[in-house]
Amino acid sequence: MQSEESSSIDNEPRSCGDNSVWAHVSPLLSAACNDLHEGELIHGDNFNLFAAMSALEIMDPKMDSGMVSTFYSIDEAIESGLAPVPISSDSTLNVQSIIDIMDHLLACEATWHMGHSLAQTVFSCIYVLKPERTSSHALLHSFCRVIRATCRALVSVVSDSRTNEEEDLFTMTYGLSFNGDEDANCLLLLNAVEETICRQLRACNATSSKRRVLEELEPLQTNSQLEESFCNALLCRIRFRKHFLHALNCMRRPQGRGLELARKHIAYCIAELDSVLSSVEFLSLEAVENGQIEMEESTTGSGRHPIGFDPTLNKRLSAPTPPRAVKLLSWKKAIDYYVKLLLNLDQICAFKLEPDLDAVLQFVVQFQKSRPDLVARAHLQLLLVQDGKLYGRDTFLTICARSLALDVTKNHGLHLNEHILQLNQLMINLLKILCANTPWQRRKLGKILNDWSIYNVQMGITVSHMMQQVTAPRTPKNGDKSLLILNYIYGWLEEQIHWVALRFLVLGFDLELYSPSEYCMVYWYMYIILWKLAEKAHFRVLIIVHTEERKAKKKEDYSRDMAREDKISLWVLLLKCQTSLAQGLAVMIAALRNEGMCLKSQGPFNSENEKFIQHFGLLKKASLPKYDAYESFSESTSHARLDYLPAYECFRDAQKMAKDIKVGYAIDPDKLAEVVGLEQVAEHNICDTRFFQK
Repeated sequence: MQSEESSSIDNEPRSCGDNSVWAHVSPLLSAACNDLHEGELIHGDNFNLFAAMSALEIMDPKMDSGMVSTFYSIDEAIESGLAPVPISSDSTLNVQSIIDIMDHLLACEATWHMGHSLAQTVFSCIYVLKPERTSSHALLHSFCRVIRATCRALVSVVSDSRTNEEEDLFTMTYGLSFNGDEDANCLLLLNAVEETICRQLRACNATSSKRRVLEELEPLQTNSQLEESFCNALLCRIRFRKHFLHALNCMRRPQGRGLELARKHIAYCIAELDSVLSSVEFLSLEAVENGQIEMEESTTGSGRHPIGFDPTLNKRLSAPTPPRAVKLLSWKKAIDYYVKLLLNLDQICAFKLEPDLDAVLQFVVQFQKSRPDLVARAHLQLLLVQDGKLYGRDTFLTICARSLALDVTKNHGLHLNEHILQLNQLMINLLKILCANTPWQRRKLGKILNDWSIYNVQMGITVSHMMQQVTAPRTPKNGDKSLLILNYIYGWLEEQIHWVALRFLVLGFDLELYSPSEYCMVYWYMYIILWKLAEKAHFRVLIIVHTEERKAKKKEDYSRDMAREDKISLWVLLLKCQTSLAQGLAVMIAALRNEGMCLKSQGPFNSENEKFIQHFGLLKKASLPKYDAYESFSESTSHARLDYLPAYECFRDAQKMAKDIKVGYAIDPDKLAEVVGLEQVAEHNICDTRFFQK
């Protein structure tokens, strides 16, 4: 027997297909309830605790997906008149209702982007579910087709980037009809509708002589005084949809070829959203006159409830999972979301696609500070990683070699080297992780550290073994140049591993994982990682200088890339500034703690050592550092006192370096703001240490 969960109340068996018969089970359930005591349930012989955790409670609205549904099927909703075509015989009311549908769909789509079900948001609109019903109504038909095409484009982006692991509901279509061939021509239909409305708008603004020529145009509605306002309200919504879909399509072009054009469409989208916001005064005039002035939570610009929507219509499609309560974003919040999304997409399009790994990592970190949503991060990932290459153009061997000023164009065999292939995959995984949301990113960075560490050990053994086999001096003339490149890349790996470790620690602050009593150990660990990172980065500067000098000796007309050398040297100086600052903070907090002026990292459940392992266990597993970190931390901080604070020297050094760094980053506002922040921290702590010394 199969239960109907929320079927009609008749007791007659009901056919639901060729082989299925639904039977009413309410009498059986009622009889069973009379014999059951509290806490008991009906179950089969093979029912166990694991199955109980996955059981659904029939007739419970939070568990039973068939409950609280207005209609049993889409056809039933259509027959009841929920989504009429045309919407109204009154042309003015018809246009008003279409604008309400457009606004409500905007709120539904923004809510879907935030992680809710597509079936219960965008596809709660019957006009979108059944676009063929609106074929006689060009305006509504073309708009719904564009909505479907936009959803399909976004699902494709998130699926291809595989960022949907963060929120599986985004790419699930629940068996809905999603790939209509007619949707491909939606922009042509929308352009035709836009042109018709533009002609009608020109007729409204035309002089009496020109108006006679345009009299054959059928107006949108009968009230001539409202015609111009309705035309403008429709045009800005149509144009936003058109340019948004164009922008998404341009950003998917390979190797970033459509980014410049996408920026133009994004600029149009932002401008049209401003016009959409401006139309709210006209659209909500009737609601204000009727005393309905609560617009903050409304999903439409007019404040009216839209026609043709039922959020419970597709609840059964989410079975066997319990139905989720969906609270739609308000219309104004949806517009705010789209403005932020468009600004994030514009930031991606404005990025210069240079084959420079340092620039890529810096951009991704800076981009993540704005907390972009899933759609923007998915586009960034697909731009960075295409066909296993950076931007779909350069292999990661080429990118890594360029970071060391090396030329690998003549060493084709290196691209097939086992370690280089593994490095390529590690770099792909790293960039994908950096494009994830902050919690997911930190979790994955902690795990990938071990992979990098193992790879570093394996490559070190291979390089050492190869060097032992080389008897002649390893010079470009006599030795194997491939071995030289591998050796330099091996040294570069240490820098990247420590960069990942630093990113892992910094994200802990963003996620508020550290309590104030744990700041001492966190800053100490950051000092250790930063010190090693600065050392490895300085070693890379020496490699670059040596390589450039060697090339200059070979070719008299060779021009050294001084800009790259200065850029990396500035990066090393910034790392040293951060190192001094982290060291000073660790020592000062330790001194305050030892003097009883700061809370110690103690609690009833976890010792300081246990908290140290909880926060930095993944770093220890990756041998960062190679010695016992907690023992070193305890020894270096246990003797810190307020009467002698080496932290003062650290803060003073950081302040001096920050002033020099500001000159180098004068044309980079993001980096300049970061350095100014470091300088201010150093200045404030210099004052604090002087106070304690007195």
